[in-house]
Amino acid sequence: MSRYWNKIVATLDPYTPGEQPRIQDLVKLNTNEHPYGPSPKVLAAIAAHTNDSLRLYPDPTAAVLRQAIAKRFTLKPEQVFVGNGSDEVLAHVFHALLKQEAPVWFPDITYSFYPVYCGLYQIAHRAIPLDAQFKIRVEDYLPNGAQGTAGGIIFPNPNAPTGCAHVLSDVERIVAANPDIVVVVDEAYVDFGAQTAASLIDQYPNLLVVHTLSKSRSLAGLRVGYALGHPDLIQGLDRVKNSFNSYPLDNLALAGATAAIEDEEYFEQSRQAVIRSRQALVQRLTALGFEVLPSAANFVFARHPAHTGESLATNLRARNILVRHFNKPRIADFLRITIGTDLQSEKLLNALGEILKK
Repeated sequence: MSRYWNKIVATLDPYTPGEQPRIQDLVKLNTNEHPYGPSPKVLAAIAAHTNDSLRLYPDPTAAVLRQAIAKRFTLKPEQVFVGNGSDEVLAHVFHALLKQEAPVWFPDITYSFYPVYCGLYQIAHRAIPLDAQFKIRVEDYLPNGAQGTAGGIIFPNPNAPTGCAHVLSDVERIVAANPDIVVVVDEAYVDFGAQTAASLIDQYPNLLVVHTLSKSRSLAGLRVGYALGHPDLIQGLDRVKNSFNSYPLDNLALAGATAAIEDEEYFEQSRQAVIRSRQALVQRLTALGFEVLPSAANFVFARHPAHTGESLATNLRARNILVRHFNKPRIADFLRITIGTDLQSEKLLNALGEILKK
């Protein structure tokens, strides 16, 4: 600890990103990256913008990209906010919209960046336990005297790291019951099997939906995310963004992201390929004796009754196969396994077969 740190820095417990090692012949199934590359139209758009125009600043309003996103969801551009990956978008959400007068509510097993943002912005929070099936209980997010009032609510759909999805009617119940606070639905994985809440935005001015291009658009390396919501919420995010960094997306990111949003055919083809591979992987893991939670994401969450999650992860790593293990209460025996190519899945399953035999 440095004597030059301020008090907030000294108390932070930073987020730990997924490992990105440089190992030859690695089967990398630990960070939920798309197994297939981005649309060829994305690569062409980026190449077309790799020219003398890079001497100019990018459009700080990201007008063309916001128009493309708005068109896809039948919204207006003023209902769209974009940022440097959904992590930056979420950081601005916590800073701008989740009130500090009362705790922010989110699930106890969820995206581990949420408590990090709370620590960074000095926001109190309340972790609400998932049920025995690792699902949200809607009643836990309805205002009542016993648990007080939330300063904001945020949860992923599908949840991370479990992959479990919530039906849209349950999401709407939570949003409708909390009209005086912002309810954020983090839909990083929604395109792999869940139903987006974007259709509810015009009905509920307190709803904000957050998406990323890192997963279903295969652009984790480009860093583009966005939020959908009432213009008042978007203006709040813009005020924070323009007090922090007016140019979060460069010209190449803007061009590539716009092309990705517009290429619906490639998007549909690639996401369906991941869904098919997920279904096949679940069947094979189940045959090996694993319990696999129902997944609507591009990963599965699985445990084996005869082996700890730590031992399985360690033995897989010894075979150059990376999966994600969370050494946390209730989920320490689970592995989060990204859906890879069919060849990667086969290597994973063969390795697990060997490990289980021993």
